[in-house]
Amino acid sequence: MPCTFIRLAGCPLRCVYCDTTQAIPTDSGEWMAMDAIIAEVKQRGRPLVLVTGGEPLAQKQCVDLLKRLGQLDCIVQLETSGAYLIDQVPDVIHRIVDIKTPGSLEVQRNRLENLALLTANDELKFVITSRSDYEWARQFIDQYKLENSKATLLMSPAFGS
Repeated sequence: MPCTFIRLAGCPLRCVYCDTTQAIPTDSGEWMAMDAIIAEVKQRGRPLVLVTGGEPLAQKQCVDLLKRLGQLDCIVQLETSGAYLIDQVPDVIHRIVDIKTPGSLEVQRNRLENLALLTANDELKFVITSRSDYEWARQFIDQYKLENSKATLLMSPAFGS
């Protein structure tokens, strides 16, 4: 499906497998006003919009951007590290929330409160760097009874970490 990709700069995490280190500094990329972003999305007219980062929820106006995008005639997805609460993200937004595994070296950043906020419209993603990450993820799924989660569970391998 054709997608308009919105990458917000800035991320306080330092996952060892980060594939977008150029987006870590908050001053990376090109600054655009929210109205300009919305206009660009409308002009492109694609059926899918993905907001990612860096860590999008680290940006003060991200939720406002998501609210405005959610009013458009398209599917809007948010990819987030799981280090920020998703409680202010509108339910119309398809949230893809990471659970950081030990191999990320950011496991302490997981906001477990997010688990209760997930809906059938959402995905919970584990990035797996090793067999031990896989076993950790399985234990996590069991511990938090995520096999019954409304959200789709994903495991994504990380290479070269």
